[in-house]
Amino acid sequence: DAIVNAANSRLAGGGGVDGAIHRAGGPDIMAETRQRYLQGCPTGDAVITDAGQLPARYVIHAVGPIWHGGQHHEAEQLASAYEKSLAVAVAQQCHSVAFPSLSTGAYGYPIALAAQTALSTVIAFLREHQQPSCVRFVLFDNATYTAYAAALGEMQDVDATIT
Repeated sequence: DAIVNAANSRLAGGGGVDGAIHRAGGPDIMAETRQRYLQGCPTGDAVITDAGQLPARYVIHAVGPIWHGGQHHEAEQLASAYEKSLAVAVAQQCHSVAFPSLSTGAYGYPIALAAQTALSTVIAFLREHQQPSCVRFVLFDNATYTAYAAALGEMQDVDATIT
């Protein structure tokens, strides 16, 4: 139903996941963000648009933090970006959501730390809300997948499957 875009706070499009989503989804996504979110989206928050030409209903634009050594509330902001994305998805009755690894590309967040935060936040949200029914992490490369698999393996008593 929804894919999550690793957006910047201006919702201005960019490289990486953000650029790929805007290229594949077409100009309607950017037009909608400009019309609906004139002030952009603050770090740790998320907003939603239609998915344009993508095979999904929505794009959720989540703004993760830029890594500054971990001393500037980066973990809290990253957790908030995941939580707000899921809350937006639930509000739009999305049954499935696909996430990238937020903030680990150009924003420099260490992948192993990001994986721990992402997975623990998503699992806590699902336990509390029992929805959406399917959350996937669509990861860029083998190193990112390995970091997420390791983080999940370190968690105890988790009802989740990595495929």
